[in-house]
Amino acid sequence: MKILVPVKRVVDYNVKIRVKPDGTGVELANVKMSMNPFDEISVEEALRLKEAGKAEEVVVVSIGPAKAEETLRTALAMGADRAILIETDDAVEPLAVAKILKGVVDAEAPGLIIVGKQAIDDDSNQTGQMLAALLGSAQATFASKIEIAGDKATVTREVDGGSQTIEVKLPAVVTTDLRLNEPRYASLPNIMKAKKKPLDKKSPADFGVDTTPRLKVLKTEEPGGRKAGVKVGSVEELVSSLKTAGVI
Repeated sequence: MKILVPVKRVVDYNVKIRVKPDGTGVELANVKMSMNPFDEISVEEALRLKEAGKAEEVVVVSIGPAKAEETLRTALAMGADRAILIETDDAVEPLAVAKILKGVVDAEAPGLIIVGKQAIDDDSNQTGQMLAALLGSAQATFASKIEIAGDKATVTREVDGGSQTIEVKLPAVVTTDLRLNEPRYASLPNIMKAKKKPLDKKSPADFGVDTTPRLKVLKTEEPGGRKAGVKVGSVEELVSSLKTAGVI
């Protein structure tokens, strides 16, 4: 079985986000970039399934600028077998990403697609679900455990108030949650080996996808500072204040 893992290049989660002075977006110049944390979890899970003998090949794919090759090389250093870069400088929205990934899936025919549940830059949480819909395949979102047996996958999902275990037929799309695993660090020898692993480059046009944005960002601004709290003398006064504020 082949496993396909999409990965995204985002601002490193340790970086404090700054808004551009003109409010047109987030400042990306001279900012450290890295692999989306949920995608790191996806890569790790794919590698673990391969090491357990459930898969023969792990393919990573990224959609973004030429610098996204660095993100793919990181995944290759972790242990992925080969990579595909869909090169574009456009800000690609989730639906366009899903359409491009469908083209990649049609070409690669993987048995399992493992997607991070969301990217930490736009927090859309849409691509995995849209991809499953376009493919007409089963999906299991927010996975905290994945087990493969034959042509079926048993997935434990994180839901409000607990967990849910479902069984899906492969090929399927699974989106990963934080508790699924702890991603490994790439060793120096593997980083060197990753430089020689195959990396194909394509464009959205190769898959017949128009990446023109359908949404327009009118303004970006930092959240306002927290206001000071107030002390109340009793529970009754607290309830009255909350009602006045429209909280309850």
